[in-house]
This record gives sequence, structure tokens and C-alpha cells, in this order.
Amino acid sequence: MGVFDKAKHQAQQWTGKAKEAAGNATGNDELKNAGKRDQVEGQVKETGQDVKDKAAGAVQDVQNKFKGSGDGESSGS
Repeated sequence: MGVFDKAKHQAQQWTGKAKEAAGNATGNDELKNAGKRDQVEGQVKETGQDVKDKAAGAVQDVQNKFKGSGDGESSGS
């Protein structure tokens, strides 16, 4: 799921760059600003997905540590 979302967010950024370039070429400030907005929105979503993925990994690491230490303690008691 994370890879698909990341690709989707990057595509949004590329679309924003294209809109911004088209806005610059035509002198259309509204299109240029929409492109900038798309780029920022894509970057924010991608960053949020990265944080979510890292948090999920950290939670998994903690769970694995507790499972490992819990097994060792119960056999030692």
C-alpha cells in the first residue's frame, strides 16, 4: 500500500510542476498557483506516508522486542 501511495503522491507533484510550467508559459497565474499547490500537497502527503511507514516499523520493532523478552522471562521464572 505504501509504494502505491508514494507513487500517487509523486505523480501529483509532477502534475503540479507541469501546471506551474504551463501557467508560466501562458502567463496564467491561476494555473501557476494551482500547480504550486499540487506540488506542496503531494509533498505533504508523501511526507505523511513516510512518517506513517516509519511509525508502523517502530511499533513492530517494539512488539518484537517485547515478544522476545517476554519469552525469555517466562522460561526463566
